[in-house]
Amino acid sequence: MTKAYFFIAASIICFYISSCKSNNSEKLPNLEAEIQALDKQWAKSFIDSINMKFSEQIAAGDSSALASHYWPDAELLLDNSEVVKGNDILNAWGSAIRAGIKEMTFSTTDITASPALIIETGNYEMKNEKKLLIDRGKYVVVWEKRNGDWKLYRDIGSTSMPAAK
Repeated sequence: MTKAYFFIAASIICFYISSCKSNNSEKLPNLEAEIQALDKQWAKSFIDSINMKFSEQIAAGDSSALASHYWPDAELLLDNSEVVKGNDILNAWGSAIRAGIKEMTFSTTDITASPALIIETGNYEMKNEKKLLIDRGKYVVVWEKRNGDWKLYRDIGSTSMPAAK
């Protein structure tokens, strides 16, 4: 009788283990396909087009359009300032434009992408209306996809210019 219980218990355990393994193996290909669906080439094209829009919006002095690229819970983290959140991002871009930024160029150096996030690393240059360099530095931005839309979740910039004396 003990052997029969042992055999039944062993059969149930084997069945349970094999059914768990088959569920996991079915999920992995779907995850891999989803990750591959957002390839780096698409992400680079998307980032390049958005960076071009950013440059055009800065040249036009359109802080509202610039702020529209950010999620409501986004954060802007820049040198020598506190974290800028939410609606204050509009004010930050407005201040930058009023300070004389007329041209801003972006050069993406790396992109890492998943179905829900894109992490972009790059360099920037800011110039005034006379095309004089105001600032240059590096940045990391995190784009997040929500409800089919991609917007900025985190925007971190750091100057490469020496500190003023």
